[in-house]
Amino acid sequence: MDPAISDRVVIFDTTLRDGEQAPGFSLRHEQKLRFARTLDELGVDVIEAGFPIASTDDFEAVRTVAREIRRPAIAALARSTPKDIDRAGEALSGAARPRMHVFLATSDLHLSRKLGMTREQGLEAAVAGVERARNFTDDIEFSAEDATRSDPDYLAKIIAAVVGAGATTVNLPDTVGYSVPEEIRAMFRSVRERLPAGRRVVLSAHCHNDLGLAVANSLAAIEGGARQIECTINGIGERAGNASLEELVMALRVRPDHLPYTTGVKTPVLYAASQLLTELTGEPVQANKAIVGRNAFAHEAGIHQDGLLKDRRTYEIMLAEDVGRPGATLVLGKHSGRHALKARCEALKIILSRLELDELYRGMIRRAETTKVVEDRDLIELVDEMRRAQTRPAPAPSPGRRARWEGPAGIEEPGYGFGV
Repeated sequence: MDPAISDRVVIFDTTLRDGEQAPGFSLRHEQKLRFARTLDELGVDVIEAGFPIASTDDFEAVRTVAREIRRPAIAALARSTPKDIDRAGEALSGAARPRMHVFLATSDLHLSRKLGMTREQGLEAAVAGVERARNFTDDIEFSAEDATRSDPDYLAKIIAAVVGAGATTVNLPDTVGYSVPEEIRAMFRSVRERLPAGRRVVLSAHCHNDLGLAVANSLAAIEGGARQIECTINGIGERAGNASLEELVMALRVRPDHLPYTTGVKTPVLYAASQLLTELTGEPVQANKAIVGRNAFAHEAGIHQDGLLKDRRTYEIMLAEDVGRPGATLVLGKHSGRHALKARCEALKIILSRLELDELYRGMIRRAETTKVVEDRDLIELVDEMRRAQTRPAPAPSPGRRARWEGPAGIEEPGYGFGV
């Protein structure tokens, strides 16, 4: 790592802007304020509160958040046009730390097919936008939309121009989630080497998840010299979403040996932020979502459960409590073993003999074949059935028939889950 570059990574949360643009995730401005308060508690450095020119409600959301949330910088998005920039500046007028986020496409595809611009026209518009944004604040971020598909020489030229015009942060988005980590890392290293001498500029990454690489690409960008990452809670956003804030932050926390970078995020608030976003949008998180999904700290396989009961480190690389969740969950199902069943019964204050545990285990497996997951109420019901059966007189054995031997009591069936 270049010793001249800080190891502190700025977390730019765009849940309320890019995240909210995803179909079905729209929020009213009072909901945005409620979520912004949680982001403030979480410790993010920048909250992108919206795109003021998009609608009256978006304008009001940015203005409300800017006035109410004082610690983090509050950013407003604007195209590199006077109308957009002036509207964003008005929305940010009450902010303690306003940031203008101006963007313009830099790939030939976007310039020609979407904007109808030449490269020279794009350069002029980018510079003019940054210069106009400086009328409202000195904290100016410029985003080169579709940077990862832009010509490297033209990208370097436009970056030098906007930095010269006053941009203090330059964002290089993988707008359509097209890149792979090696490309992202190389792009950021190249751009950093070509930055104007003597200028203090933060490079930022904004990665989309179309190929499922948003977090990996964001981490690669950090290795390449990016010191701001734009991300969202639960990874929501356009199409397949953005880099997931919780995954990114926990990767840095769990693997400092390979990723020696820090953030200001208070990780015990992560789960609460995820749950609040689900409540506000009505959109659930997938069960196997890393960090915040229902199954992220759940274990059903007997081998895993046995190891976890002996030492949590056997199958968990982080503690559920570190992200604000209840402790690990031992799910009882057809793959579970007796050790997990015994632990669950003890938690429910159910005392069993070894023979009773064996009988209950067999009943649990039969129940799991139809219910998939055996809940606490199912266990209590199974125990009641077992004990009622114990009080009934045993039927007399049939003449001439020997009792079937089922093997020694207490032998642990390992379950069918494996550790690979």
